[in-house]
Amino acid sequence: MNRHYSHADNLIHQFDTVLRTLVPHAAVASRPTPATAGIQDEDMSAEERRHAAGLMRVNHTGEVCAQALYQGQGCTAKLPEVRSQMEHSAQEEIDHLAWCDERLQELDSHTSLLNPLFYAASFGLGAVAGAIGDRISLGFVAATEEQVGKHLEDHLVKLPAGDHRSRAVLRQMAIDEAHHAQLALEAGGARFPAPVKFGMSLMSKVMTKSVYRV
Repeated sequence: MNRHYSHADNLIHQFDTVLRTLVPHAAVASRPTPATAGIQDEDMSAEERRHAAGLMRVNHTGEVCAQALYQGQGCTAKLPEVRSQMEHSAQEEIDHLAWCDERLQELDSHTSLLNPLFYAASFGLGAVAGAIGDRISLGFVAATEEQVGKHLEDHLVKLPAGDHRSRAVLRQMAIDEAHHAQLALEAGGARFPAPVKFGMSLMSKVMTKSVYRV
């Protein structure tokens, strides 16, 4: 029998999600990291490690934004099946969040101090998209995941040659993000026109440049 959650229960759940997303090391993955014990890095210089950490920090913040986006959309999505699909995708995004956080620890670095700002902005965008309608909401998911996929492919090229562990994480993330985009379109998501995608790309560049070092 399905349990009926009260408004207070939902608020507590939402608050718990915010904490698990924004508090460093709080996210717990449901799947083991792709950077298994058998994958070892080659020697990297201090500059290469800083560069790898900067890229992984960007990817971590991207997952913070994704989590906020799904949460915002889940609050306003109209169809139960759409909310269910978003919850499933959000769980895989938590895996990504935890994997990136773990990798940053291995690189002796930290998550971005700007994460709360980007979380709030992404939550707002997700809530607005969900309020407009599920077709737009799902289309926004697909377009966002497409942008994330491009970032991941770019970072796979830019990572230091000896950073095999970060590369293993990003490869699995790329597979998951492509699957999320496909599911959103198959569920009836609108295909956004090129100008809208270009605007989203500009916004992602702002995030990338600011988070790389902060």
